[in-house]
Amino acid sequence: MASAELQGKYQKLAQEYSKLRAQNQVLKKGVVDEQANSAALKEQLKMKDQSLRKLQQEMDSLTFRNLQLAKRVELLQDELALSEPRGKKNKKSGESSSQLSQEQKSVFDEDLQKKIEENERLHIQFFEADEQHKHVEAELRSRLATLEMEAAQHQAVVDGLTRKYMETIEKLQNDKAKLEVKSQTLEKEAKECRLRTEECQLQLKNLHDDLSGRLEESLSIISEKVPFNDTKYSQYNALNVPLHNRRHQLKMRDIVGQALAFVQDLVTALLNFHTYTEQRIQIFPIDSAIEPISPLNQKFSQYLHENASYVRPLEEGMLHLFESITEDTVTVLETTVKLKTFSEHLTSYICFLKKILPYQLKSLEEECESSLCTSALRARNLELSQDMKKMTAVFEKLQTYIHLLALPSTEPDGLLRTNYGSVLTNVGAALHGFHDVVKDISKHYSQKATIEHELPTATQKLITTNDCILSSLVALTNGAGKITSFFSNNVDCFIASLSYGPKAASGFISPLSAECMLQYKRKAAAYMKALRKPLLESVPYEEALANRRVLLSSTESREGLAQQVQQSLEKISKLEQEKEHWMLEAQLAKIKLEKENQRIADKLRSTSSGQGLGLAQENATGVNAAGREDVSAKAMLDPAHSTSLIGILTRTSDNEVPDVESREDLIKNHYMARIVELTSQLQLADSKSVHFYAECRALSKRLALAEKSKDALTEEMKVAGQNISRLQDELTTTKRSYEDQLSMMSDHLCSMNETLSKQREEIDTLKMSSKGNSKKNKSR
Repeated sequence: MASAELQGKYQKLAQEYSKLRAQNQVLKKGVVDEQANSAALKEQLKMKDQSLRKLQQEMDSLTFRNLQLAKRVELLQDELALSEPRGKKNKKSGESSSQLSQEQKSVFDEDLQKKIEENERLHIQFFEADEQHKHVEAELRSRLATLEMEAAQHQAVVDGLTRKYMETIEKLQNDKAKLEVKSQTLEKEAKECRLRTEECQLQLKNLHDDLSGRLEESLSIISEKVPFNDTKYSQYNALNVPLHNRRHQLKMRDIVGQALAFVQDLVTALLNFHTYTEQRIQIFPIDSAIEPISPLNQKFSQYLHENASYVRPLEEGMLHLFESITEDTVTVLETTVKLKTFSEHLTSYICFLKKILPYQLKSLEEECESSLCTSALRARNLELSQDMKKMTAVFEKLQTYIHLLALPSTEPDGLLRTNYGSVLTNVGAALHGFHDVVKDISKHYSQKATIEHELPTATQKLITTNDCILSSLVALTNGAGKITSFFSNNVDCFIASLSYGPKAASGFISPLSAECMLQYKRKAAAYMKALRKPLLESVPYEEALANRRVLLSSTESREGLAQQVQQSLEKISKLEQEKEHWMLEAQLAKIKLEKENQRIADKLRSTSSGQGLGLAQENATGVNAAGREDVSAKAMLDPAHSTSLIGILTRTSDNEVPDVESREDLIKNHYMARIVELTSQLQLADSKSVHFYAECRALSKRLALAEKSKDALTEEMKVAGQNISRLQDELTTTKRSYEDQLSMMSDHLCSMNETLSKQREEIDTLKMSSKGNSKKNKSR
């Protein structure tokens, strides 16, 4: 492969070299032509300079002649001025001479007029020639500069090409040396490959003989033992459990989980949009708090109020679909039964959209007819009406394709398997259309809200409602964009997952066969799980018999257990009685302490009546504190003034002081009697419970023994059936393994032959290329 690539690179470089050489010749020819043109232009420039010099000389001579003529004219004018006064003095005497001077003056005037005209003509010719010369000189100079720049550029290109040619020549020489070295190594490898092929042919021959013998033996076993081949018929093959692809299931669950999140966002946005639309109808164009709205808007508001009963089921249907896809199932269109439920919920929502669409259009027309509606607002309402029609149409299109995807799980002939990919592609296109329509609705509603906010009658309630609708439309646009991009990114995965089914088959035939396959899969999983359970430690037979005798005789010893329980309960009751006794003693001691404190305080109050006001106040505070403690102690004993014996004893008047000892005895006797009564009831209940517990335990053990014996028998039957199926599976697997080994060996030999032929061809091409390169180098 490397030699072929080098040869291709070499051919490309040779082609580029020939192209650059031809271009170099063309560039050289162009440079020579430009040099000839520049030389001709230089000659023309020299000739123009010579003609310019001649014209300048003529101009100088003419100016000199003009100066002479001007001086002569001045002299003549002076002479004329001198001759005029003389003529006045002697008119009579010089009539003859005046006639002569007039003739001379007319001659001079004519001569002067001719000279002036000639001078003017020469001036014009000189000016025109000078301008033409300057123009030609400027053109020639600019052309000369451009030609010099082009010549410099061509020379730079020629220098770059020569450097590039030299580099390519050096590179080609290096490549040639590398190719020669590589050709030698490839020749060595070819020799080694020949030796390996001979060894492989010997091994192949031995393997062929061995496998042919095994194949004959396995064919004879299959023909004798296997009743039929279930993979031969598609109806039977659809019942076979496919290989478990855990990665595929986890990926599909993850994808459906993402779709569930997007659908939840979409459902929330739709709920908000319908709810805020209902609020807007109540306040614009007529506020329902001021005057009643039109019957049309009342009906529209009533329908919009029911939107949750149509939108919420979409989320529930998607959630059921997500819950149906687990790690243990096989996820294809024939097994996704919950997709039908989602399609039905989507159909009910589309019916809801169709029901509210005429009312929505009429409501927009009513807004246009109101006096507050401007021309711009009317145009936005028309655009929104068109957008609502488009949204309903897009939802209908989407529901049609989802209904088609749900058909394979309910009707086997509803959708051909070859059309699955096109339906999924159309679902993606419908989602793109839904996203575009929602964007248009958001754009037009934003423009409408801006216009309405500028109205003088716009209330704060309307502005807030419009903002809420715009936020719900933005959320709806974002949700539609996310679900559209999500579906377009995963459509290839959906199309690829359609081929996931039974081995050596095109897929499941019908939903019934798919359901049967899932049942078989669950049974197989349960069987594998049962095989993985660790065996419990077995009990020796003698010990089991002894335990059984003990279990059966446990009912006889229940009286002894009841006596033990009775003794323990008596101990518990005694301890509880002692606890209650000491608690009462503590309460009585506390009461005695409080009374003693009160008595001491009374004595102190009576003896210290003559002391100061501060001491009296302190005693008073102490008495009050003691009184409060007494009240609290009484409240602890009788917080609710009950009518029982304890309550009667604790209720005393403010002036009475009860007998402490008689009161203590009554309280003690009452609590003791109550405790004895409660403990007797508790002992009776505990003895009954122990009796029933012993009987239930004995019955449960007998039932467990019976169920174990039943399970043992069923397990033996299952093991026998499994052994039969295992033997049949082993036969089929051995046959398939032999066939696979034969096909693998034949493929391996074919690949080795192909590699050998390719290597030979590469060696031949390298030799030919090296020979061609050497010839080219010699010719160069």
